[in-house]
Amino acid sequence: MSVALAGNAPATFEIKSAQLPLVALLLKSADLARLAEEFAQRFGDMPDFFDHDALVVDLAPLVATDPEALPDFPALIELLRQYRLNPLAVRGGNEAQMAAAQAAGLLAAPDAVVQRSVPAPAAPSAAAPVAAPAPAVVASPSALVIDRPLRSGQQVYARGRDLVVLAMVNPGAEVIADGHIHVYAPLRGKAIAGARGNAEARIFALEMDAELISIAGIYRTSEVPLPEAVRQRAAQVRLLSGPDGDKLVIDALSA
Repeated sequence: MSVALAGNAPATFEIKSAQLPLVALLLKSADLARLAEEFAQRFGDMPDFFDHDALVVDLAPLVATDPEALPDFPALIELLRQYRLNPLAVRGGNEAQMAAAQAAGLLAAPDAVVQRSVPAPAAPSAAAPVAAPAPAVVASPSALVIDRPLRSGQQVYARGRDLVVLAMVNPGAEVIADGHIHVYAPLRGKAIAGARGNAEARIFALEMDAELISIAGIYRTSEVPLPEAVRQRAAQVRLLSGPDGDKLVIDALSA
C-alpha cells in the first residue's frame, strides 16, 4: 500500500543538483613567467578565444614532474583572468599545493573529470594492414562552413563545433575549431583542431601542406617538414597517446 505524505516547500527557492561545463588547465610547471609567455604566443592574437569560461586547475601533471613546486596561485588566477577565464576550482595537487590554492580562493574539486588523450591502439600486423579512415563528407548541421579562400592574416574560429572550408587556406591564414577541421582544398596556413582540448578531433585536407597543425595543444610546425608520403596530398592528422607522450600522426588518404 502506498502512502502519500504532504510536504512543505520554500516559497522563495529550490536546491537542485547541477553540472557546470569547465575548461581544464593542466599545469605542468610553476614557472608563471614562461606560462605567461606561452599563453601570449598561443592566445595573444585571439583576445576573444575564451568567453569567461569557468576553469579548473589540474595540478596532476605538476605533481608528476615536480611535487615540491608551489605555484603563485594569486598570480596564476590574475593571468588566467586576463584571457577571459574564470578559475573556480583546483584538483590533483598534493596537500601543500591544494592548501595554497584554496587560500587563494579556489575550491577543491577532486571529483572533476578532465578529458585525457585517446590511448594508442595496438600496432597492426604487417600481414594485415589497416586502411586509414576516410573523412566525413557530410558536415554536421552545426558545422561552420566557409566557402571563400582565406588569405594571409585572416582567421576563422568555429567555437564549439566543426569547421568546413571549401576553398584554399593560404599561408598566413589560420583556421581553428573546437571540433574537427575539414579543408576540401589546399591547406597551406595554420590549422588548430580540438582547440579546447578535444583529443579526438582531427584535421582533414585534400592537399596537406600546412604551416602549423595542432590538435588539443600538441603541434607541429613547418620547421619539421612533412614526409613526402603526405605532403601536398590528401591526408588526415590525428592525436595518439603512447608511453612516450602524445604525438601527431599523419595518414595519407586514398581516393
